Amino acid sequence: MTLSGNPRETLPLVKCVARARIPTTTGPDIFLHLYANDRDNKEHLAIVFGEDIRSRTLFQQRRGETQQDRMVRGAYVGRLFPGRTLADTDENSGLTLEFDESTGTLKVDPKTTWTKQDTLVRIHSECYTGETAWSARCDCGEQFDHAGKLMGVDREGDIVGGAGRGVIVYLRQEGRGIGLGEKLKAYNLQDLGADTVQANLMLQHPADGRDFSLGRAILIDLGIENVRLLTNNPDKVSQVEYQPVLHCVERVPMVPLSWTNDQEGIHSTEIEGYLRTKVERMGHLLQKPLKLHSMTKPNNSTTITTHSIV
Repeated sequence: MTLSGNPRETLPLVKCVARARIPTTTGPDIFLHLYANDRDNKEHLAIVFGEDIRSRTLFQQRRGETQQDRMVRGAYVGRLFPGRTLADTDENSGLTLEFDESTGTLKVDPKTTWTKQDTLVRIHSECYTGETAWSARCDCGEQFDHAGKLMGVDREGDIVGGAGRGVIVYLRQEGRGIGLGEKLKAYNLQDLGADTVQANLMLQHPADGRDFSLGRAILIDLGIENVRLLTNNPDKVSQVEYQPVLHCVERVPMVPLSWTNDQEGIHSTEIEGYLRTKVERMGHLLQKPLKLHSMTKPNNSTTITTHSIV
């Protein structure tokens, strides 16, 4: 995908292959979008809150397709029901999608398609250990769950939620891009005394090898323009920018739950070290005082001092 007016980078070409409604255990339905791309053979995802946030590649009219074809891949308006025959018109809601006659491109109508509004977004990298294996080494699973909760509510404390609109872009780049096998080796190095950055470097990997260009391309395909980004990572704020079509208008902090409620969140020595490394080595914007270590090596000797950050 090449966008005129931005000489910095050619974005990956992404295509939404399928979309389906997923009823959830936490309340609102979500629409799971599966993407193919021209950079790797992984199936990246977009978890979309809001039926009217539409993938431009999914909804593009295709030569020779039927209305049934469109419904099966998820390119429909409103909600499916037994006996429905039209994808582009929902008889129950009265909503109808319109398309450019020459190109088949979806016409953006605010009555049917989300556009222009500020949108709550989380760009999330896969973490099998934190999301599936109950790991207390990282806060990835907690951040994933909390992001989804915020997108479904109007407000949580001082944070304005998505009120039923939002996108979690789920990128398949485990272990900051090193893969699950190497990540498990890194965990062993951490048990031997390394922090998360040192462990990656000792395995001959970059401290953070993730590529967020796929995330930008997916957001653009979904028609998202103004992003309220759920992150503590300042690098993600700059990574999400793709002027003039994609702009981060706000960074929404993700405060660990255990910092606001002793009865919630993750409590372990590993998570404290992990969060400390995020602040000290990776510049993450966390606001609770932490005991940090700054290391200097005068005259070939190592002096370790501690200080607090607020």
